[in-house]
Amino acid sequence: MKKFNVGIQLFGVRNAMAEDFEGTLAAIRDMGYEYVEFAGYYGKTSEEIKAILDKLGLKCISVHQRLDFFNEDPQGAVDYLKGFGVKYVVVPWHEVDMLAGNPGWTETVRDFNEKAELLAKNGMVLAYHNHDFEFEKFDGRYLHDYVMECVPDGKIIPELDTCWVHYAGINPSEKIREFAGKVPVVHLKDFVCKNLGSGPVYDLIGTSGDTAIKASKEDNGFEFRPLGMGRQNFAEILAACEECGTETVIVEQDKTYDGMSELEAAKIARDYLKDTFGI
Repeated sequence: MKKFNVGIQLFGVRNAMAEDFEGTLAAIRDMGYEYVEFAGYYGKTSEEIKAILDKLGLKCISVHQRLDFFNEDPQGAVDYLKGFGVKYVVVPWHEVDMLAGNPGWTETVRDFNEKAELLAKNGMVLAYHNHDFEFEKFDGRYLHDYVMECVPDGKIIPELDTCWVHYAGINPSEKIREFAGKVPVVHLKDFVCKNLGSGPVYDLIGTSGDTAIKASKEDNGFEFRPLGMGRQNFAEILAACEECGTETVIVEQDKTYDGMSELEAAKIARDYLKDTFGI
């Protein structure tokens, strides 16, 4: 199997990061992760982040970042991210009422195009990280399709989250193949649940600070799991990634349970990839 770059989405170790930024990154490095994907910067300057990553031998090519980050000082925000190597700026989620079929869609298209152009001028790429709700349909097509087509000239790409694609009732391997050549970064995430496609299993906060999507996992038995401990078929997923030109796979586990620490879950996932697939 291809030797993918292996990274971790740092949202999954956010409590450890808040307690010990450099120590957590060092622990991640020692587990065998080569790349990190930030979701917040913990008050660090761009220069501080770069110095710590360089010291530890880690790389960051992608971040999860809401696009209002670029509103006040667009070039300054871009330069902040470029300072520690970011290439892919990934929208972590977008409000449902701002997607196709809703009044806010026109604003979304304008905003995504403006930010995609800004990033492209700076050698960076806009990406979009899905949840399950983007695979609801409007006018016979997935909301995700509209997002992927709202910016011309290939200036937006998907960062497919294989957990949420599967939870929506779609084979993640097939979805990866649908975007062959446009999936340089893919999220690996495992889970268990009673029924697929049973509605939101997470809380998402809207721009006003209110809960925009309310979790219902209590009704569905949904829980995240370290890689290899849930219902995902990672042999198929990684085969599709290899076929379709994926360069970096990003491990993500949003939450841990039953006393398992964030770092314990991260190590189980990294060991699974090494022991099972040699990556």
